[in-house]
Amino acid sequence: MDLNLSGMVAVVTGASKGIGLAVTRSLADEGVSVVAGARTAGHELTELAGVHTVRVDLTTPNGPAHLVDEAVRTFGGVDILVNNVGAVRPRLQGFLAVPDAEWEWAWTINFMAAVRATRAALPHLLERVPSTIVTVSSVNSFLPDPGVIDYCAAKGALANFCKSVSKEFGPRGVRVNTVSPGPVETALWLGDHGVAATVAGTAGGEADSVIKGQAALAATGRFTHPQEVADAVLLLASGRAGNITGSDIVIDGGLITTL
Repeated sequence: MDLNLSGMVAVVTGASKGIGLAVTRSLADEGVSVVAGARTAGHELTELAGVHTVRVDLTTPNGPAHLVDEAVRTFGGVDILVNNVGAVRPRLQGFLAVPDAEWEWAWTINFMAAVRATRAALPHLLERVPSTIVTVSSVNSFLPDPGVIDYCAAKGALANFCKSVSKEFGPRGVRVNTVSPGPVETALWLGDHGVAATVAGTAGGEADSVIKGQAALAATGRFTHPQEVADAVLLLASGRAGNITGSDIVIDGGLITTL
């Protein structure tokens, strides 16, 4: 399927690994000029053709705007914004052990980074309608879990924010949608300091057992691949999804069993 994305300009936050890297690579493969923002950038990102890498701390107040400004300076505008940056720290000691500083960290990286990037990009997106914003949310936006309580709260706010923006700017030609993955094969879950390793370390078990147990909760019996999330992001960013806005695509292998 030709997504007709060639020649467009996209900004991707949190682009150095996992879902962000898969999205960046897929957009570049479609002929999109990508401005990829990340605090650190490995060779997998910097060696991608058609990608302009910007090293930026997206948790700072001016970081997201700097990334968008770099896209406009380099390529003359923005057609697509992909809000992907996010992170989670398991809260295995419970809610009462999570201080304000940790709430602020979770809120900043999972919510405010997207708010700031969206605010910076919208004036440029409005100049090039039809244009799109796709935000990577999480099933935890509607699946509260005390083990990641701050992450859930921030993702819930993110989903609400994106829906509100879609209602304001849809009539002006900017479509806004979200993608909500369940567990994905990324460092967030599988890394040395990821969710599985943290849970296993606290419980005195093995990370592999935690991973297998979590995978078994999905109807498909596995985690989602980053590329599967990227494929959904690209579809929503393309004109093939031209009448989809204010929507959320869940990619969780059947983890969520409610209607």
